[in-house]
Amino acid sequence: MAVETIFSKIIRKEIPADIVYQDELVTAFRDINPQAPTHILIIPNKLIPTANDVTEADETTLGRLFTVAARIAKEEGIAEDGYRLMMNCNRHGGQEVYHIHMHLLGGRPLGPMLLRQ
Repeated sequence: MAVETIFSKIIRKEIPADIVYQDELVTAFRDINPQAPTHILIIPNKLIPTANDVTEADETTLGRLFTVAARIAKEEGIAEDGYRLMMNCNRHGGQEVYHIHMHLLGGRPLGPMLLRQ
């Protein structure tokens, strides 16, 4: 059974967040520690801990993550220059909150995806 996260409380508006979009499937809010001028997290309202836990039943919700990302990018004025969508999975992937979430980052050139090592 999935354990409730801080994102669950944001979805229910039990703790404050700068929510920029919310519907029956997803919620989007500004990251409290932005890594770019625009840094918004887009999360499913249903708790799905990691990408490994996604099922066929989640396909509509995951599609909504992308359509909402495109909508917000346009509203934020970053669609034309470009932006990055990123999702981490588990510890080695850099996941910190175990409720899948898509990072929408933009507003400046973001550089290479990964550092070479």
